[in-house]
Amino acid sequence: MSTAEQDAIDSLLVSLQKPNVHQGAWGSDELLQTLPAALYMTDAAGRITFYNEAAAQLWGCRPTLGTAEFCGSWKLYWPDGTPLPHAECPMALTLKERRPIRGMEAVAERPDGTRVPFIPYPTPLFDASGALVGAVNMLVDITERRETEQRLRESEARYRAIAAIVESSDDAIVSKDLNSIIKSWNQGAERLFGYSAEEAIGKSVTMLIPPDRRDEEPAILARIRRGERVEHYESVRQRKDGSTIDISLTISPIRNKDGKIVGASKIARDISSRKRAEEQQRLILREMDHRIKNLFAVAGGVVTMSARSAKTAEELATVVRDRLVSLAKANDLTLKLTADGTHRTQQSTLLHSLIRTILSPYDGGTDKGGARVAISGPDIPIAGDVVTGFALLLHEFATNAAKYGALSTQSGSINIACSENIDQFAVTWTERGGPPVGRQAEVEGFGTLLARATVQSQFGGVIAWDWNPAGLTIDLSFPKDRVVTHP
Repeated sequence: MSTAEQDAIDSLLVSLQKPNVHQGAWGSDELLQTLPAALYMTDAAGRITFYNEAAAQLWGCRPTLGTAEFCGSWKLYWPDGTPLPHAECPMALTLKERRPIRGMEAVAERPDGTRVPFIPYPTPLFDASGALVGAVNMLVDITERRETEQRLRESEARYRAIAAIVESSDDAIVSKDLNSIIKSWNQGAERLFGYSAEEAIGKSVTMLIPPDRRDEEPAILARIRRGERVEHYESVRQRKDGSTIDISLTISPIRNKDGKIVGASKIARDISSRKRAEEQQRLILREMDHRIKNLFAVAGGVVTMSARSAKTAEELATVVRDRLVSLAKANDLTLKLTADGTHRTQQSTLLHSLIRTILSPYDGGTDKGGARVAISGPDIPIAGDVVTGFALLLHEFATNAAKYGALSTQSGSINIACSENIDQFAVTWTERGGPPVGRQAEVEGFGTLLARATVQSQFGGVIAWDWNPAGLTIDLSFPKDRVVTHP
């Protein structure tokens, strides 16, 4: 209760002590009954001598005048729920100490069980000689105030809970005004974008938008002003260090108490992992398409080459079957089944062994009696996590040679020379005896792109193609510590 309200109550209670406003000894019933506040009087012994209708409504009962003492309520309690005997209530204390009591609260329980919190204002009454003749008490019902306080506490608790959720969220949660100025910035935003709250709040949200996407912000604000919610809008944003990140945005209007839109809240979620997975899936699908086509091409090449030397259908079938089995063995070399046979795992192998296995379908002699595949130089053990990459790379080389190069003719051959120094290992793939090599295509095919990506990203090496008319030469080099098995 405000100071002004309490002063008004005290003035009213003091005025009740003036003889000229009372009937008989202590007051006009008509005057007191018109008061909206609960008010009652007692004699010097505490027996209730008068109460108005507002007091009866607050108590929920009508005590017997001259019998009920100190307070007309059925039961009394302290604010914490502890029972309060009538003989110890504020009115009893006023009569005992002959002074007004202020600043106390109590709870009245009605006969129907409902409880009413109130503030009492007991004030002693004295006659002209100064003798105590009774007291007057005004009871101010504070039920609404208590309910308001409870709603406020609940609202604050909800706010604290929401604030804790916002602050602990892995997502970036940011609010801004309609001028794109950042107003709030949670820890998720700090982690995602790299700016602290002090660095971000008060700045324009456009600092997070790459230059080529600045036109997004006006379009988003226009939708927010119309009261629209923007859900799962995928875009790219820029971190403090200049790097970009794929995000999914959900943006909602913020309204003031009058319902007017004054800003927007943004939830930004990092979807970089999902984007990388999608890109990897696309790459795998392209690789599958490419590998399937190559397998058909290889199978066709095996049949064609085998047909040139086979004299009977039975011999052709045997040769084709044996070479296709060799292709299957090359696959088994790089991916082995686990002991329970449920899935495949990578394993290490020697480079020369891997080369021989991949090229085994094409092994044998040329029409001039020479070896079709020759391997020379040092050997190294290939770590299990890069075996598949090497197999894919060698398979690509062999497939292209079978389709277009030295392995597409009976006279062609391949020489694979290995060399090394302290840190580097090199492989030179040289084709001779095949069809004349034409000019390199201006646009690299997927196989070439895949080979380059494998060497650069997985091996940390370099690869180069020399399209010599006499035959293709491929130079491959890489750091040994990126591919060699470590004990």
